[in-house]
Amino acid sequence: MLEIVPGLLHAPGYLTREEQEELVADLREAVRAAPLFTPRMPRTGKEFTVRMTNCGPLGWVSDRERGYRYQATHPDTGAPWAPIPRLALRAWDDLSPYKHPPEACLVNFYDGSARMGLHQDRDEEDFDAPVVSLSLGDSCVFRIGGTERKGSTKSFKLHSGDAMMLSGPARLAFHGVDRIMSGSSTLLPQGGRLNLTLRRVTKA
Repeated sequence: MLEIVPGLLHAPGYLTREEQEELVADLREAVRAAPLFTPRMPRTGKEFTVRMTNCGPLGWVSDRERGYRYQATHPDTGAPWAPIPRLALRAWDDLSPYKHPPEACLVNFYDGSARMGLHQDRDEEDFDAPVVSLSLGDSCVFRIGGTERKGSTKSFKLHSGDAMMLSGPARLAFHGVDRIMSGSSTLLPQGGRLNLTLRRVTKA
């Protein structure tokens, strides 16, 4: 694993092509059980440019009325989320030093125009637990800063099959996705990028 900045570890090519295809198939099943939805910003109600779903006991959602939060059911259907795919759980076991399992696996879908502004992942109770990420499909330009929004940042590319972990001093770093490199992967027949982020939500 490459340490891009202190606490941000990057594992290029962590998943083989066959494993990527297996994970995409698992995610298609998950989306059938819990369809993609578009989260909204608190207060303003502005839509995110990504669509998303979740896997696991808990899922992250956001809307104008109640803001950012985790809950056990889909915001539209009221059904529970699908289980976390096998390969995603393996990535947590392989990469994370945290001894307890993840409780949520966010699945974000980026089309060619989607972005994710700089933000912190701070809706969890235990910041000792890392965030483990898997990339599928088109490459992206990922940006990481420090714990202050206005600090300096560093950008690098994430490709299909890459894994990444935010831990230690990078656990609360501001980060985001500046650009999707459309057509850079053949994994998803209609293009786009899937990003999975595994998180421990509650204190063990």
